[in-house]
Order: sequence, then structure tokens, then C-alpha cells
Amino acid sequence: MTSETILSIFLGVGLAASVGFRVFLPLFALSLASYFNFWELNESWQWIGSMAAVVTLGVATFVEVFAYFIPWVDNVLDSFAVPLAAIAGTAVMVSTIANLDPVVTWSLAIIAGGGTATAIKSAGATGRIASTATTGGFANPIVSTVETGTAVAVTAASIFAPMIAMVLVIIILVIIFRIYRKLRPKV
Repeated sequence: MTSETILSIFLGVGLAASVGFRVFLPLFALSLASYFNFWELNESWQWIGSMAAVVTLGVATFVEVFAYFIPWVDNVLDSFAVPLAAIAGTAVMVSTIANLDPVVTWSLAIIAGGGTATAIKSAGATGRIASTATTGGFANPIVSTVETGTAVAVTAASIFAPMIAMVLVIIILVIIFRIYRKLRPKV
């Protein structure tokens, strides 16, 4: 495995984790990175770097980010975003992996990309439900700000420093796992 392949996997996992916080933001960032020739995507995914994709994903990102600041609307969005996160996490992963057999690429994309995005989005959706239930939705904009900030930070790290992004993803997943262990019912 070449260093290019390893970096492309780290990029994909980092963007997939970001998808768990905001579905369209990492796709928009990847689109911009491809459009400005900062990252080269797999041949069949070159369309992500087109001007049409940049504009479409930019508008979708804008709408998604601001819709999450509206209490109750954010909970409705989460019901759609969890399955979308699995698809988008898989897509960003498969679009970035370089120089691997298609079976390995798709396996990594589904497990690491889709799995990471789904785990983070599910944890976020559960946290938002708890925030809505305990504060009547008043704390939801704070939760949304933290999620959006985390998505921006992990996305930026993924594109500019994929190894740092991978460390951030591991830290995020460990935190989620620890919270889950504390909250699960004792048997």
C-alpha cells in the first residue's frame, strides 16, 4: 500500500466522520478541493469537482447548516439525515480511495465510511432528542453550533492534514463509545 493510498483512506474516513455531523458540508468541501485541483478523485467521481456540483452542494450545505438552528426542524432533519449519512459516508470514502482493488475499496467505503458516518450521526441525533426533551429545544442551537464547528474542523483537517483527521476521528469515536457505555442499561 502506497502513502498516497493511506492518505486517501484517511481523507475518506475523516470526511465520512464529518458527514456524521453535517451531511453536505464535507461533500461541498470535497467538491471545492476537487474543483481547485487540490485533491484528485477517482475517475468515476470526477463530476463532484464540476461547477454544477460545487453550486448544488454549496446551496445544500447552506440550507442544512441553518435548518439545524431551528428547534424541532433539527429533529425532523435527523430522521432523514441518519440514512443519508450512511450513503454520503460511503460515497466520500469510495470517491477518495486511490489505487485499491474495487472489492477492497467498496468494502472499506461501506464499513469505514458508511459505518463511521452512521455511528456519529446516530449519536448526534440521540443527543439532539435528549436536548429537545430536557430544554424544550432551547439548547439545540448550541448543539448545532458544536456539531457544525466539529464538521468544519474535521473536514478541514481531512483535506489539509489527513493524518490529523484520522486522530480526531478516533478521539470522536472513543468519546461516543464512552458516553454509550455510561448510558446503556446495566444488566
